Formats: sequence, structure tokens, C-alpha cells
Amino acid sequence: MSDILLRDDQNAVAVLTLNNPKKLNALSGEMMTALQAQFDALMTDNNIRAVILRGAGKAFCAGHDLKQMTAARQTSDAGKSYFNALFQQCGQLMQSITKLPQPVIAQVHGIATAAGCQLVASCDMAVAASDTRFGVNGVNIGLFCSTPMVALTRNIPRKAAFEMLTTGEFIGAERALALGLINRVVEPDDLAIATHDLAKKVASQLAVAVKIGKAAFYAQAQMSLSDAYAYTGKIMAENMQFRDTENGIAAFLDKRKPEWDQ
Repeated sequence: MSDILLRDDQNAVAVLTLNNPKKLNALSGEMMTALQAQFDALMTDNNIRAVILRGAGKAFCAGHDLKQMTAARQTSDAGKSYFNALFQQCGQLMQSITKLPQPVIAQVHGIATAAGCQLVASCDMAVAASDTRFGVNGVNIGLFCSTPMVALTRNIPRKAAFEMLTTGEFIGAERALALGLINRVVEPDDLAIATHDLAKKVASQLAVAVKIGKAAFYAQAQMSLSDAYAYTGKIMAENMQFRDTENGIAAFLDKRKPEWDQ
């Protein structure tokens, strides 16, 4: 584990902290490599049922490391191939979040810009401090946020996304909530507690049900209506075969709290 990324497991919740506050937790190559390694490890970690992603210092994440990208452009003979590899790495990282069996919750404060906003949009849920600002502002420096656009347009209405992408203007937390980019807005002093409460609630559910449910959530979104119902019907039939699900239904009928074996 590199110091650039910290992991703190709190019972069934893993807290990942982007830890490069001097660079506003920019997604440098090193940061993305460290994050990818943790996501790969979490794929098979049955002890963890929810993940919180947060940033150290005064910001969540300011996007890609522009200084690193500029230096690479000036010193690399590869040129375009370097940037192709960089953005492919980023795309793989964002997709890894949706592929994780555990729900991932972004704990957002300060700013989440460009690829940092993409990171929020890629998480399954997000809780933000009331003074947080969000933006896909690459257009302001002549670099259209094409890869952040992928996650953003899968979270918020198209016209709102296009306005953000073409004006480079920031939106506040309340606007982000109204558009569907985040789930909850809380006072800055309450951010950590509110995010942990949500994570603990998720972690208390039957892990295997959440796992197949998360996978189905993203899979059905890409299907036609009829295919989605056919697919999710099979998922529910499979879910009904779990012993813990049988116990959960019995507990509900008996008006008692379920106790999971898994």
C-alpha cells in the first residue's frame, strides 16, 4: 500500500483515502495504479461489504494530474500513445467500481472536478458536504472532458450534462443532488458520520443479495425493457434459492429482525 492511498477497514466497511492533498488528490498515474490495486483486492475480499472513497485535505479530487501530463508530453517520444494508455487506465479504473461486489460510496468535499467528478459519478452512491462544488471544466483550458462525460451522462439528464461540459461552470451540492449526481447533502461537520451511517446500513444487508443485485442493476440498465425483465426475473429466482433469503422472509413474517449466516 502506497502512502498516496490509504486503506482503513472498519469492521465490514473499507475506507479508501486519496492521500495527496498538495495536489488536491489528482488522479496521477500512481494514484490510479494504487486505486486499481485496491479495487482488485476488494473483488475477492468477503470480509468487506461496503467501500467509502474519500479525499484528504481540502478537496475530494481535482481530476487528472495536469503537471504530470504536461511533463510526459514534453519528454515522451510516444506522444499520443501515452495519452491513449493514460485514459484507458482511467476508463478501466472507473469500470472497476461498478464491477466490485461491494457498493462504493463517495464521501465528497471541497471540489470534484473533471476526472474527480467522473469518479463521483462512477461510484454507486455519493454523500457530499453542502459547500462542495462539482465541475467538468476541462473545456476552460481547451480540453473537453470526453471521458468524464461517459459517467456524467449516465447520472444526470443530458442537457444538464452538456451545459456543464460546454460552459465549464461549476454546480453546487444542492444542484448536484437535484440532478441525481449525488444521494445526500449534509453539513461539512456531519459528512464523515453521514457517509459511514449509509455504508454501515448497506453492510448490514445480506452480502450475497447485494452482490447479485449490484451486478444486475448495471446489467439491466443496458438492456431493452423486455430483456431486462427476463434477466432480472432469473436473478430474483436465483436469489429466492438462498437459505438466508428464506430466513429473511421468515423473519419478516414473524415480525423479527433477520440474522444472516453470510
